[in-house]
Amino acid sequence: MAKGNKEVTISKGALERLPRPAPFGDVERLFDEFFGPRWLRPFGWQRPLAEVTAYVPSVDVIDREDEVVVRAEMPGYKKEDIEISVSGSTLTLKGETKAEEKEEKGDYYRCEISHGAFSRTVALPAEVDEAKTKASMKDGVLELTLPKVEKAKRRTITIS
Repeated sequence: MAKGNKEVTISKGALERLPRPAPFGDVERLFDEFFGPRWLRPFGWQRPLAEVTAYVPSVDVIDREDEVVVRAEMPGYKKEDIEISVSGSTLTLKGETKAEEKEEKGDYYRCEISHGAFSRTVALPAEVDEAKTKASMKDGVLELTLPKVEKAKRRTITIS
């Protein structure tokens, strides 16, 4: 048995480890041991702390001959909610969304307010021309086309 009560199995030379807990997993375990497993129920909390995660969009960076293409998944965000900034070979995506939903039926009243924000900075494989950058958004996918500056374009060099 390995350190921290994590089981390690060895089969045919391969080492398999149990998945690492989320950042709050150990804190939640300590609270459960001290207060019992239902310590959050009085507050109406149903999910364990380990499941609380911040949203960060998935990003694909494609290095082409004359340009860099970046695709980011941003479901639920409108183009007005997104801020894009490019500096040299660094791309920063920021987004913020807010929603408020109210429902009233006789004596029944429900109001839900949600807010979400993210910021993600990505290192690009080459310097790009910020002025010629093109952006489009379709079906929750943001696509950026960033032309490379002349000095950053790939060149093939032959060995003499």
